[in-house]
Amino acid sequence: MTLAAQGFSRRRPDAVAARHLHRAMSQLGVLQIDSVNVFARSHYMPMFSRLGPYDPALLDRSFVSRTTHYVEYLAHEATFMPVADWALWGFRMQEWRERAERPGAWGHGHSRTLDWVRDELRARGPLRPADLRDDAPRERGSWWDWDDAKIALEHLWRRGEVAIAGRVGFERRYGLAAQIIPSAIHDTVIPRADAVRELVRRAARSYGIATIGDLSDYYRLRDQSAVRAAVGELEDAGELEPVSVRGWERGGKPIAAWRHRDATLPRRIDRAALLTPFDPVVWFRDRALRVFDFDYRIEIYVPADRRRYGYYSLPMLVGDRVVGRADLKADRAASTLRVQSAWWEQHARPDLDAGRIAEELVSAAAWQGLERISVSGWGDAADDLARALHGAETSVERHVHPRE
Repeated sequence: MTLAAQGFSRRRPDAVAARHLHRAMSQLGVLQIDSVNVFARSHYMPMFSRLGPYDPALLDRSFVSRTTHYVEYLAHEATFMPVADWALWGFRMQEWRERAERPGAWGHGHSRTLDWVRDELRARGPLRPADLRDDAPRERGSWWDWDDAKIALEHLWRRGEVAIAGRVGFERRYGLAAQIIPSAIHDTVIPRADAVRELVRRAARSYGIATIGDLSDYYRLRDQSAVRAAVGELEDAGELEPVSVRGWERGGKPIAAWRHRDATLPRRIDRAALLTPFDPVVWFRDRALRVFDFDYRIEIYVPADRRRYGYYSLPMLVGDRVVGRADLKADRAASTLRVQSAWWEQHARPDLDAGRIAEELVSAAAWQGLERISVSGWGDAADDLARALHGAETSVERHVHPRE
């Protein structure tokens, strides 16, 4: 049911058009942004997982380079979200303003820089941080080794005074929100309780079935009492139905869960997919373990010699099972998709699943414009995938990983 709610029960289109991206986005609600580009940047991946190969320029035109349909904000972590949702986040913007006014906060001690950045954006329109760097007034203090102008832009963005006017490459352009967000949206005020209720409704629809923790995490709503109140109101309105899920327990007691009234039980999920670590299907690790028996951890920050699965392993989905994970790297200089490691989960069926995943790897290589696939020997799924790839319509090689 949750995979259907996330769009995995639909047949992939023969040719992906902009309307398919918008329809998928209506189910996802947000696309999380991440800077790691070892295979593909994370915000491109959920559409590939659901729709298959598509032209990334389609997504760039709708999501990245302009704000006609979507804009960036902290609607989970940093995400693309519908521009129409800007007002829903007024309560979070207010929380950031209140933090900034506390004694000792960065914004409290850098009012001169903040005023200067506002004036520059008002006079010059949307700017990259580099456009401000050389002229910024210097004040005491530092944050994450960014210069003061960059810090000020981030502060003002979190507070809702600034919006992202698109990106050049992967670099943000910042502008005054009043000049970027349509006034009918920018000037709308939504009470906090109403906004939380709407976000809980959307999270429930995107998950199909969810616990309080799931609903809180989808949009990073940290006040669980407010989430519980919203769930109660939505239950009273008939939009949510309390359910129990076999195996969802904590301390021997069932975990309370709710089904959205629009959630459907498909006859089957006949899909294989590679997932980004920041796909809503797996981004909340507690839920991934509860739903798929999939214990997931990203190992980017783990020293190389202590990694269990690899630098940036992608969950592998077959049907309604997460069957394993593969650490992928796009070696563009060699035009090769490198499977750095591959591992099965204990409930995988390697004789059946390897062929389905091999098809996805061929598709992924073509999507990234890579001519070859090379598979290392690290991981108990590596040889299975290499065998399944032989005979595929791509050149298959083997390479040795230092951890073998």
